[in-house]
Amino acid sequence: MAFEEKLLTVPPPVEVAGRHVKRYHVTADPAGIAPEVSEAAYAILPQLLPDPDGTPPATFVVLHRGGDDGAYLNVYSWVWDNVLHFRGAAAGQPVLGCPDRDPTHFVALERPWIGCVWELPPIQHERDAWVRHLLRPDAPDLAGYLADSMPEGTTGPF
Repeated sequence: MAFEEKLLTVPPPVEVAGRHVKRYHVTADPAGIAPEVSEAAYAILPQLLPDPDGTPPATFVVLHRGGDDGAYLNVYSWVWDNVLHFRGAAAGQPVLGCPDRDPTHFVALERPWIGCVWELPPIQHERDAWVRHLLRPDAPDLAGYLADSMPEGTTGPF
């Protein structure tokens, strides 16, 4: 099977547990990610967030609906001013320790994996946006960072 990019949508940011969360959804399905899958993913999100450390409270997530039963939530939070903290969760993927094939039954993962080829493109954009809006200016601009998302379309140029 030949590699194909997946569709990328960018729902508006939300606030969860005092953190501003930018969201990216990845799927091959033109209909997008089913609401019950995204609701289940965002329900586990609070337990995947780090404690505040004085860094502007910003996180970005990549919610990926796989081509099988799997759904994956990658949570990247800015800590220590310029470091990404990672936690992940999965549903419907027994190989990763999920108890069943239900794509709404998310469990936190302990594997050190940070994302697959379809989940990685937002990381580069978010790194550059963090530098543009929080590290380079004389005064950090959290609102500017939250408004600066990767454009919708596909996960890459291929």
